[in-house]
Amino acid sequence: MPDADRRDTQEKGFLNHMASKEQRPRDSDHAGKLLPQAEKKLHQAVCVLLVELCERFTFSGIVCNMILFCTARLGYRSHQAAMVNMCFVGTSTLTPVLVGWLAENLVGRIKLVYICTFLHFLGTALLPVVSFPFEDIYTDRRHVLLSLPKREQKIVFYFALLTASLGTGGIRAIVCPLSAYSLEDCGPKELLSFFNWFHWLVNLNSALVFVSISYIQQSVARNLGFLIPFVSGLMAVITIHMVRGEMIYKPKADSSLLMTFGVIFSALKMSCVRYRYFSTALPNWLDHAKENQGGQYSETQVEGTKSLTRLFPLFTFHILYRTCIMQIPSGYYLQTMNSNLHFSGFVLPVAAMNVISIVPLLILVPILECINSWLFSSKDTGHSPTIYIVAGHFSAVLSLMVAGFSEMHRKHFPQVEQTLPQEVLLVSSMPCFHLAPQYILLGVAEALVTPSCSLLSFQLVPERMRGISMHFLALFNGAGCFMGALFVQTAHAGTQGNWFPHLLHEGKLERFFFFLASLMMVNTLGFWTIAHRY
Repeated sequence: MPDADRRDTQEKGFLNHMASKEQRPRDSDHAGKLLPQAEKKLHQAVCVLLVELCERFTFSGIVCNMILFCTARLGYRSHQAAMVNMCFVGTSTLTPVLVGWLAENLVGRIKLVYICTFLHFLGTALLPVVSFPFEDIYTDRRHVLLSLPKREQKIVFYFALLTASLGTGGIRAIVCPLSAYSLEDCGPKELLSFFNWFHWLVNLNSALVFVSISYIQQSVARNLGFLIPFVSGLMAVITIHMVRGEMIYKPKADSSLLMTFGVIFSALKMSCVRYRYFSTALPNWLDHAKENQGGQYSETQVEGTKSLTRLFPLFTFHILYRTCIMQIPSGYYLQTMNSNLHFSGFVLPVAAMNVISIVPLLILVPILECINSWLFSSKDTGHSPTIYIVAGHFSAVLSLMVAGFSEMHRKHFPQVEQTLPQEVLLVSSMPCFHLAPQYILLGVAEALVTPSCSLLSFQLVPERMRGISMHFLALFNGAGCFMGALFVQTAHAGTQGNWFPHLLHEGKLERFFFFLASLMMVNTLGFWTIAHRY
């Protein structure tokens, strides 16, 4: 028996030794596989970021001088041009939600990527057609290349904007969603850091666009500047084609926008029925949608929707804030266009003033990173991003107040003639740099509000609901853009053009700013009363 036991022990030792020898190559093979996977993830992240920057470059290039193009080239009134600009931004904000729904339910993701990239290419390619004739390019000394009638120009212009916005929605929703950056395992500190630096990089890209493209469009080749968005869109299309297999993110199919709306409508229906025929009450009205309460949805789906509806007050107060931010490419742009743009013999591009609103964000993000690192490392765990949101909302109020006083101040300067593309404007001789404080304050607001709001939308919902939460944030952001257009139209029509005039020296634009500031102040106080929920 001892010999048998010794023999068994030797056999077991031999087998263990052989197993360990086999395990070592297996472990080395596993480690060898991990390295290419890490490189592939890094390559995918770089490609996604490159496409994101190309798309934002295109988008900013279209927006930066649209008001000047609409007034000088298409003959629009100032309020109409501002509304077109805000509606384009709003549409580009909403289309990712629409395209995301199409990708989930009707069309395959790969097929939809090709469709959207084609639409993006088509829209950016049609914009130069609207810009003809190129004043810089002639077939000979008498004939220009091409000239479209005004009506056809407007049709092509709107079709180009629509197709470009649809293409933008596809790229943002399918190729560049936030989920593609692998944020599942990140804590609050890492998420806030990601959103800070992500918006920092996007705004740095926008600053380069506003300086370069706006100058080309306005001064060097005027309408030729619309070719630059076309080239940028072409870069995005080529990038998507090169790495389409690695960069197309496939989300989990356990939640969708339709499911969320279905839970809400089912709960409303069942709660109305119970209120009418029964007297039983549930802790939360959404519980009526649960299967054990007569509804059609599982408890997991209902609980996820409950966590999402908790964010609806935050999203609602965000609408008016987004309306205020939209004053940069509308009301503030018109103020700058009607101010003296000459600086040391050089004519500044109108949209270049937007860079002043971006500079505070570029400066504040590293400072906020240091503050956040200290707060998260300290023992105080009660730190909440809502402090930043309240401060940002108040900064937006101050910006609108300063804009109103600046408009009153601008009218005290004598008027001078200023030549812009295809028109000579009678503008105030006040230097445009006097408007810098209002741009700076809105830039501070963006640096404080946007990353914090993104963090709350991402952090306070279950992982499977994060994409839906960002879709809802986009819906409310788009609503803010369209509300801004509605405010402009209402102010112009209700005051016979006095509050949003075509020629600023003939109206009272400051009243529009003061009105918006008062609404934003009420909005800030309202959010402050519910900020403790987050």
